[in-house]
Formats: sequence, C-alpha cells, structure tokens
Amino acid sequence: MAYMSQEGYDKLIAELHRLEAIERPKASAAIAEAREKGDLSENSEYDAAKEAQAHLEDKINRLKTTISEAKVVDTSRLSTDSVQILTKVEMTNLTTKTKMSYTIVSENEADLRAGKISIKTPIAQGLLGKKVGDEVEITIPRGTIKLRIDNISIA
Repeated sequence: MAYMSQEGYDKLIAELHRLEAIERPKASAAIAEAREKGDLSENSEYDAAKEAQAHLEDKINRLKTTISEAKVVDTSRLSTDSVQILTKVEMTNLTTKTKMSYTIVSENEADLRAGKISIKTPIAQGLLGKKVGDEVEITIPRGTIKLRIDNISIA
C-alpha cells in the first residue's frame, strides 16, 4: 500500500488516462505502419514498434497496480506534533548551518526539485516520528549529517 496525497493520486490517474488514450493508439499505429512495409521477419521497424508497445503496456500495468494499492491521506487529519508522511519539515544542518525544507511523500510523488522526498529515503526515515527541536544524526551515502528540526507543517 502506498500512502499519497490527493494531488499525487490525481496525477497518476491523469498519466494512466494519457497513456491509454494517446500513447496506446500511437503505438498501435506505429505497428500497423511498420507491418505495411512488408516481410515481418526482417523488419526491424516492426520489431521496434512491438517492443515499444510491450514497454508501454508494462508501464500501464504498473501504474494500474500503484493506483489500486494507493491510499489517499486526508491531510485535515494529520498532526504537526511529529514528522510523518505529507508533512513539510524545515530543518537546519548543524554542521554547515544550512537551512533546508522537505515534504515527505510517497515514492511516486518524490520530486527533489520541488522539495519532495520519498518516505523511503534515509533522510525521511531518520526524521519520521521526530518533533520540533529534536536533533538527529542520519547516515546518508556521503556519510552522516546532523539535523535540527525547526518546524513541522502540513504540506
């Protein structure tokens, strides 16, 4: 089960609709076009179109599975007492004195440029359950970082 925001869930539904309504017909048309070019046994264009269609169908199936397992979190019921999924955490790196802010989201919604990190990342795992004022040491691939939680809000 994957917990996610309504926005994240809506994006998955929109992507599924796009793949089924737009990309699937394009893939079928590419196969039909390649088929018209003659001998299928030596037609690399046909093979490529079939492979592209297989990848598309696999992506559609994975998306359907994710959607069926999704659990939309009602953000009005979330608390800012401690860090949890869909909370925005403002913190200070105690070594560099750098301020940073991340929203903890499901794997499917992660977007580092938008400040959204997956709940499965080491930083998110190290922050879960912590409160404002807590100082935590988190092991990341580059070593260990020391963070102080300055604020928790609802994303």
